Amino acid sequence: MRRGAPTIPITAVWSGRPYPRGATWDGEGVNFALFSEHAEKVELCIYDLNGRRELQRIEMKERTDEVWHCYLPEARPGLTYGYRVHGPYKPEEGHRFNPNKLVLDPYAKNIIGAPIWSDALHGYSVGHRREDLSFDRRDSAAGMPKSKVIDPAFTWGDDRRPDIAWHEMVIYEAHVGGLTALHPEVPPALRGSYGGLASAPVIEHLQRLGVTSVELLPVHAIVDDRRLVDMKLRNYWGYNSLGYFAPDSRYSSSGKVNEFKTMVKALHSAGIEVILDVVYNHTAEGNQMGPTLSLRGIDNASYYRLSPENPRYYVDYTGCGNTLNMVHPRVLQLIMDSLRYWVTEMHVDGFRFDLASALARELHEVDRLGAFLDIIRQDPVLNRVKLIAEPWDLGEGGYQVGGFPPGWAEWNDKYRDTMRAYWKGDGGQIGEFAVRLTGSSDLYNRSSRRPYASINFITAHDGFTLHDLVSYNDKHNEANGEENRDGHNHNLSWNCGAEGPTDDPAIRALRERQKRNLLATLFLSQGVPMLLAGDEIGRTQGGNNNAYCQDNEISWLDWNLDGDRAKLLEFTTRLIALRRAHPALRRRDFFQGRPIHGGGVKDIVWFKPDGAEMNDDEWQHAHARGLGIYLSGAGITETDGRGRPVRDDDFLVLFNAHHEAIDFALPAPGGETHWIALLDTAHDEAEPTPAAFKPGQAYPLQARALAVLLHERQHAGPVS
Repeated sequence: MRRGAPTIPITAVWSGRPYPRGATWDGEGVNFALFSEHAEKVELCIYDLNGRRELQRIEMKERTDEVWHCYLPEARPGLTYGYRVHGPYKPEEGHRFNPNKLVLDPYAKNIIGAPIWSDALHGYSVGHRREDLSFDRRDSAAGMPKSKVIDPAFTWGDDRRPDIAWHEMVIYEAHVGGLTALHPEVPPALRGSYGGLASAPVIEHLQRLGVTSVELLPVHAIVDDRRLVDMKLRNYWGYNSLGYFAPDSRYSSSGKVNEFKTMVKALHSAGIEVILDVVYNHTAEGNQMGPTLSLRGIDNASYYRLSPENPRYYVDYTGCGNTLNMVHPRVLQLIMDSLRYWVTEMHVDGFRFDLASALARELHEVDRLGAFLDIIRQDPVLNRVKLIAEPWDLGEGGYQVGGFPPGWAEWNDKYRDTMRAYWKGDGGQIGEFAVRLTGSSDLYNRSSRRPYASINFITAHDGFTLHDLVSYNDKHNEANGEENRDGHNHNLSWNCGAEGPTDDPAIRALRERQKRNLLATLFLSQGVPMLLAGDEIGRTQGGNNNAYCQDNEISWLDWNLDGDRAKLLEFTTRLIALRRAHPALRRRDFFQGRPIHGGGVKDIVWFKPDGAEMNDDEWQHAHARGLGIYLSGAGITETDGRGRPVRDDDFLVLFNAHHEAIDFALPAPGGETHWIALLDTAHDEAEPTPAAFKPGQAYPLQARALAVLLHERQHAGPVS
């Protein structure tokens, strides 16, 4: 018998325990526990190692607090299983039990196989005149993935969380598969996998770039939608969860769960955090016409939010057909158990919650004091990791940017849209631009949060890449098979004079400058910068702004660097290094805009091109495109970890989104001194020769450009 294979037939069935949920190997046998409030009978189905042939069916006769359980002392890791759950099939009452349909364990730690799509995966008879009210008697097991018992043992050694301070973070949003699918230095067998992400060439790139935290698009086990499979496409992004405990096997080169753990350990050794994008707002089962794969067949009325008027239908705050029922304590427990599992067993450092507003809804409205937010805040494991909200959903009142409680950071789409509009050349932006650049105090200061509550981004997985943002006026999503109807239409993009690829040297040069402008603005802003993987090397999706289904060269990173792409990488690396070296560029507190400690030094001053300080009226000028910001290194009121005052150099950052050059008269807020020009996006040199300028001298800032000037101070204390 193969080592680790289950003993068949199972002859001993003990009562077991209701907790922990799922299948748990304790060194002697395996405990199985499944919650179903409305089930009448539950059967545990055991399969061969490949999940193709059912070997045995065991009725779980014990039930405690609505949890069905048993213990198999002869079972071992590697046992492959599923459930058949008996109960009423009354869709009009919210119940969709169908024991002809094998269902996955919601707590499965490993899931093998993928759905083989057929009508048999549906609990109703597809095409029947009564639609989902009909009952289908075909067995779905042959087309279903299966759950597999794991041995959780792993040698973590001295692995420890990097514990990067929020204000020091630089987030890199990446897709596990697409990051390395084409990487020439990653071994072919590891490309597109957890092992590939953990390989030396990738980690060296992240370290050289200056990344502190990798935010991975969903790695929970997912389902490729039937529609996409029929079109020979895939659910590439992964926002279609099937299991909340199992890492998706498509990214495993070894087929083993421990490959994910090895990746985390390798990134931690490099000082890099791992943050997971998680999708607890909906599942892959869709609306009432969707398949029966797991929760629907286990206890539909408990796990999903159903319409109070007609429980046949689902409440859909997500646009994906269903919404998990966060009001039910067992559903909350499922999510909390999943989160704790990824922290305690998989050692991840935090989470970004997709459509997080849907999780905060109690009855209908988004509730800041909702059970989910309350539970996380007091949880001794989860309140110590990074929590990032995508602060919206598709329901009424779902847009909650700035509305999450202390302890949470948020994706700030107001930042994204403002920076795009400003550098695109739209008028009337400088007031909003200044607020977003300095940490969005209007959104976060009112709830006693700090600038790092704002996750700043110019681009993310959803939308144009940075290169495409400056190369296309319109989306080009024809490859998605939806006649270019999908994806955002309001992109605030500008093609710089030609749609898509061009050989025009002037347009190409302007595009490179615009990329430098946007990147420089991102890393010079207060808050936490998030860089979309590949933007540092000019990745393009050919104008596709919704490449969710493109698991191919459209989405994968091209690591062949030509001259412009290599220069952009060097520029981005230098920007991040500048930010990390200077606390004035990553403050923990909001600016005051007034003299500090009664002295004559302000922590921040805004200047017009003539060198005079901006007044209130001038923020409203629709024609204004140029302004300067002075950041005082002596105006920082923070202390370091040992209580010592933080000091830094002074910075002057000049912005010109106008189509003509502007001469900036350089101010002297700290007295007679000189400024050193460190960076100017009008030039593509990675390391330009610093030039000195005196106060009152004109700095010639070219059209659509940004410049950074520095005045070195003699520091009495530490710089950071």
